[in-house]
Amino acid sequence: MSYDDPRLAAVYDIDNPDGPDHDFFRNLATHSGATRITDLGCGTGLLTVTLCGPSREVTGIDPSSAMLELARTRDGGDRVRWILGTSEQIAANSPDMVVMGGNVAMHILGAPWHTTLTDIARGLRSGGMLAFESRNPEARAWEQWQEDPSWRQKPVDALRECLVTDPPDEDGVVVIHITNEFDDGSVVNTKQRLQFRSHERIVEDLATAGLDVTATYRDWNGESFTGGADQPLMVFVVTRREGDRMTHLPVPTGGRRVEK
Repeated sequence: MSYDDPRLAAVYDIDNPDGPDHDFFRNLATHSGATRITDLGCGTGLLTVTLCGPSREVTGIDPSSAMLELARTRDGGDRVRWILGTSEQIAANSPDMVVMGGNVAMHILGAPWHTTLTDIARGLRSGGMLAFESRNPEARAWEQWQEDPSWRQKPVDALRECLVTDPPDEDGVVVIHITNEFDDGSVVNTKQRLQFRSHERIVEDLATAGLDVTATYRDWNGESFTGGADQPLMVFVVTRREGDRMTHLPVPTGGRRVEK
């Protein structure tokens, strides 16, 4: 979905509020001792501003100017460096932690996904960390996302939203057709594309970019991911490779690590 329309950007936080996912990233930042954090695909900055702290530099990067406009005006937004763009804006050897929350990884399709991972690996300091989540395709979440048109109250007076999903293509890309009707009679039709990748594929893509998985969790409480349709979420904690040695960074809860 394109959030360049200010009306759609304005309702983003309603559908994506602060919650256990943000708690996970905040705890990870604290336990790892990260002092330079980049929130890639930061959106409206709801999580980004809460990553700020004493002696910590936080950068938010997003391709939507409408989303960043909201982020800049958020309480605490003056403590963040906001950048319009994508992963290529990550400075080399700069952050020691990169976060991609809100299913950002799934919004990056095809070749740009590999470019993004390469940019992150280039940008991270040696031994730096990447954390993100993705949906497990075995759980077939797209089958649950179809819904009949329903009235929803939103602060910008979007009166009705309708979702229709196409089944995944051969690359695991699911297209979600979204219709928003506003009280002035206008209609905004958008398409959201999400790429579902298996755990094995993500691990391989990360390794190719020079990034190694420290742990994968099935939820935001740190339970280890073991696979299967009953585990719809995959939360990855990854480190930039240092030669043949894997740097083990602290994890926020009791999940098991992937030992190298």
